[in-house]
This record gives sequence, structure tokens and C-alpha cells, in this order.
Amino acid sequence: MAARTTYRELTLPAGPIPYRQAGPDDGRPVVFVHGFLVDETVWGDVPERLGDQGFRAIAPTWPLGAHRTAMNSDADLSPKGVAQVVLSFLEELDLRNVVLVGNDTGGAVCQFLLDTDAGRIGAVVLSNCDAFTTFPPAQFKAVFNAGKHPGLAGLILKAMRWRALRHSPLGIGPLAHTLEPERTAGWFAPSIDSPAIRQDIARFLRRVSPAELNEVSTRLDRFEGPVAVVWGEDDRAFTPKLGQRLAAAFRDAQFVSVPQAKTLVALDAPDRFATEIAKLSTRTA
Repeated sequence: MAARTTYRELTLPAGPIPYRQAGPDDGRPVVFVHGFLVDETVWGDVPERLGDQGFRAIAPTWPLGAHRTAMNSDADLSPKGVAQVVLSFLEELDLRNVVLVGNDTGGAVCQFLLDTDAGRIGAVVLSNCDAFTTFPPAQFKAVFNAGKHPGLAGLILKAMRWRALRHSPLGIGPLAHTLEPERTAGWFAPSIDSPAIRQDIARFLRRVSPAELNEVSTRLDRFEGPVAVVWGEDDRAFTPKLGQRLAAAFRDAQFVSVPQAKTLVALDAPDRFATEIAKLSTRTA
């Protein structure tokens, strides 16, 4: 029987966090942390694949630019602040022995979380993400700098209404072999339509610091749980060399190379990605 998927929302001190859940409430929790300018749909059907196996797979939309309701004006939306939002989410649902899954910018957020408080985390899966001083990759520095200014960001983002540009090398084309126009249009719609969302984007990007992430990445050996670093081989932004270095930073990590996949491994190789999450989760249950 296929896992039932439900859509829910938590109201946290920072603001509302909607999420998709697949699988039973009493299954081992797997919590996904996506990257910048995408939402929970970036995981494709991976949560449902895990839900079918009895896991409680939870895919929220975090305040990273594709969220549909702006956060409270006093919310800390720095990378460390977003990590605290994730922690608040885990606390509100009283989730324990969590398998934390991070991708792209979400991988950096996961590292900040582990550095802040790893008490609820039992295992970690990181795929193609920022680490050390790669925050962001060189190819996206101009976009990140532009995003610090809501007016300029608005001009750039509105151009992403056009699929040809959105999926081009100037847009998000380098992130995946498989991109569905309807899905990617949904990622950009909130920031195109809402000045308040663009303000949230600026609040995050102004606090992105390669030096700060580098300090955190070099402390990852404090985490005692097992880690799988599941890396798309075809990624030119987050290279396999970076993934191998990230795996080496943990005390108990395995590097898994995924062929024919770029940054968004869950879209390019959903079966392999779900398998690696389940394998680590079962081994550490």
C-alpha cells in the first residue's frame, strides 16, 4: 500500500512553516532541508518512497526564497537563524533520532544546525551542498550578491518567468538533468510576486559568510552519528572533490558517488537517493 501524503503547517516564532509528510506518524523521522530558491517539491517523490518503507518522511518549505508567506519582521533569517528555525520545527513536533537530509544551501543549514545543537539528530545525509568556503559556488556569486538588493533581485527574478531563461545556464539549468517547467515556475513564483519574500531573500543573503561556514565545516567531527555524503557526479558547482572533503570532515561518514546526477540528486536519481537514505536510516535505527 502506498504511503499517505498529507500537507500540514506549523506556526513557529519565526513564522509559518508548511510541510509535506509521507508515511506513518510513528515511523522514524526523516526531515529534509532544501536549498535556496526551491521548495519541498525539489525532493520529488523521495519522501513517498521512504514513507512506503515505514519512515515518517517530512519535507517542509523553509524560508529560503520559495516560501509563500513572508517570515515575521523580527525573525533571524541568517544561515544560522534558519538552522534555528529547523531546530524549532523539530522541537515543536518533538522529533528525536532524526535522519537529517540536506541539499544545496540546505546542506549548509544542516551544518549550522549540527554545530548549534545535534541532540535530536541520529544520522545525516548530505548531497551536493555548500561546505567550507564554497558558500555559494563561484557560478552563483553574482546572483547571491544581486539578491542582497530587493529591487535588483526583482528585475532578475521576473526574467525567470520565461522557461527558456529559467532552464538555461544563466538560470537553474546547471542544477539538474531533469527539470519540469511547472515545478520550477513554482519555485520562482513567490519571489517574483511578493516584495516581502524578496526582503526575506535579502535578509538571508546579506548574512551568507564563507568564513563562518568554513569554521562550522571544520568542526563537523564533533557529530558522533553516522553520515552519508551522497553526491551527484555531474555537478560542476559542487564538485565531487568538495563532497569527498566534506565526508572526510566527519568522524563516521561514507562518500557515495551517484552517476548521471547533478546538484538536485533527488530529481535526477530518486531511486538511488531514497535507497541511500533508507540504508543509513536502517543501519542506525
